[in-house]
Amino acid sequence: MAKTRLHLDADVSYRTLQKVLCDRGHDVTRTPCEWMPLDASDERQLLEATARGRCILTFNISDFMYLAQRYQAHGGIVLAHQVDWTLANLIAALDTMLKQTDSSHWSGQVRWLNDWRP
Repeated sequence: MAKTRLHLDADVSYRTLQKVLCDRGHDVTRTPCEWMPLDASDERQLLEATARGRCILTFNISDFMYLAQRYQAHGGIVLAHQVDWTLANLIAALDTMLKQTDSSHWSGQVRWLNDWRP
């Protein structure tokens, strides 16, 4: 079983969030990075994350729901309502999600981060 690898899209791209999750042993990237410019479209972020075997976390629900229909073989999309989450709750929920899932759980899946809410 391969571990779930996560990409934080531009809307959720908190350095602290990435650092804490990486410090806990998770493989997490964020926009921007060496393969993703800050101004990348949602479509590019999803397709590049998928090409690199990563699911993607976003607050941009409507655009990513559309993209999930357009690109059904995506690497997985995790949705969250931005106003519902503090940084501490994001860290706790993502840590739990990354511990409880593996990469085989994500192909073509759209899930709500609330499923792992502390």
